[in-house]
Amino acid sequence: MRFLTVTPNPSVDHTVELDTLTRGEVHRATAGSVEAGGKGVNVARVLARHGHEATAVLPSGGVDGDRLETLLAPQRVRAATVAIAGSIRTNTTIVERDGTTTKLNEPGPELGPQDLDALQRSVSDELQRAPDWFVSSGSLPPGAPADLHARFVRTARGLGVRCAVDTSGAALAAAVDAGPDVLKPNEDELAELLGRELHTVGDVVAAAGELRSRGVGEVLVSLGGAGALLVGAQGTVWAGGRSLVPLSTVGAGDCTLAGFLHATGSPAQRLATAVAWGRAAVLLPGSSVPAAPETSAAAAAVRTLDDPHPDTLVKDLQR
Repeated sequence: MRFLTVTPNPSVDHTVELDTLTRGEVHRATAGSVEAGGKGVNVARVLARHGHEATAVLPSGGVDGDRLETLLAPQRVRAATVAIAGSIRTNTTIVERDGTTTKLNEPGPELGPQDLDALQRSVSDELQRAPDWFVSSGSLPPGAPADLHARFVRTARGLGVRCAVDTSGAALAAAVDAGPDVLKPNEDELAELLGRELHTVGDVVAAAGELRSRGVGEVLVSLGGAGALLVGAQGTVWAGGRSLVPLSTVGAGDCTLAGFLHATGSPAQRLATAVAWGRAAVLLPGSSVPAAPETSAAAAAVRTLDDPHPDTLVKDLQR
């Protein structure tokens, strides 16, 4: 299949591994890595590793922009870059031995009107190539309007291209009403969007139902260690597996979304694949993305449940 992603606020991701992080102390890292980053970039990277044709639209500028493009080149991802005056950001992730992850994300360069217009033109031009899926994801850089993802979705829908969105905050709220085929919030992002806590399966399903009533096709809610819930026209499905001790959680949600779009079959089969890809990702260091042998191995530990009881606490789903 052919996939197109857009990442308005890409990054160079620097991961440092430590035994234990202590504030105010000098540490000696046990390992480190650097990867091209940003949610849409991660989606494109893992899809390319599974044999798909993946194009990533992104702004690029400065030394870090050159570095990101260099990092992407050997990963079979076609980069459709939009030149900007500023330099893209560097995000730093600190991973402790027990899997605790601390992220330090820079805001990114400010995009002016000309930058935003150029980004929109690039997305529109690439959508004319009729990809099977379009993914608009990630945070928005300074200067970008809250409805930027929504604008991309409307362009894709106008051309008959299926689209998925993974973002948060005001950008997520604006994207809902654009009617993406797939929306992938995590539990906290969904709770923030609806303005209430979501403790049970019923709470999550009701929240997803509200989004579907506004035009969203399927809602894929990632639940961290508790797996994921899919709410769509055919009902609700849960998928998950035994607890894991992660090496790094960076990019796991992006791999989950990519696995869902890659998969075919019933909702349960597609969700199981999504969860397997996410589980495979957390067993890798830094923001590395899994290849087919790793996702296939992870799939063996995934189980699914149709229409889990609405009173079940989300944290108890994997028990």
